[in-house]
Amino acid sequence: MFDLGGKTAIVTGATRGIGRAIAELLALHGARVVVSSRKPDACEATAEEINSLVKGRAGGAVPVPCNIAHKDQLRTLVDKSISHYGQVDILVCNAASNVHHGPSATIGDEAFSKTIDTNLKSTHWLCHMVLPGMVERRDGAIVVISSIAGLRGSEALGTYGISKAGEIALVRNLALEYGPHNIRVNAIAPGLIKTDFAKALWDNPEYRDQRLKATPLRRIGDPMDIAGVALFLVSGASAFMTGQVLVVDGGVTV
Repeated sequence: MFDLGGKTAIVTGATRGIGRAIAELLALHGARVVVSSRKPDACEATAEEINSLVKGRAGGAVPVPCNIAHKDQLRTLVDKSISHYGQVDILVCNAASNVHHGPSATIGDEAFSKTIDTNLKSTHWLCHMVLPGMVERRDGAIVVISSIAGLRGSEALGTYGISKAGEIALVRNLALEYGPHNIRVNAIAPGLIKTDFAKALWDNPEYRDQRLKATPLRRIGDPMDIAGVALFLVSGASAFMTGQVLVVDGGVTV
């Protein structure tokens, strides 16, 4: 049920953290992975390390740098993926940005727009670039990495939460529109995960201690905790699931 042999997957933000863990795990289960992030050197190094990890088995990786905020670069990402592998069967929208911490009244227009554009608009663009091929083959799986910030309010991450709530709405809409074509679209809402992206939170002793006390599993998440769920959502194990948001947060939202 978890065999991804013959499948091609694009993973954005794939050179570190959650995206890196997902890219590695999909490759280990047979997928041909397109490793994408902003920095070419990081993409090349990650793809090389994944290829070393799978050691000639069915899966593997190629690097395609892309800044998701630019539509033309997203188009190039998809075109190069298709040129190299023939098609895109799996899309994992993981890359995101958060340029503001603090009350919503203190965010400027430029920062607000950048957050929404990078996190939500780019996901909308990229999904619709891979969907036509999936429709043609009547097969495909899309996973969007959202956040529990999109499910509850925040005094410091308001705009980021708005963008992540928008992603959840996008997932549900795409699931309705493309389900008849046998395309599944789901989301993952991680809690606090030990990544560079969230370092300002988990590296703060006071915040970390408070968060651990509020988390039933009494630990911070690891990127592989999210990767395992992503593997489930793009594999045959979840063949009858679409439009869902799986919360992976150690229980903190309960």
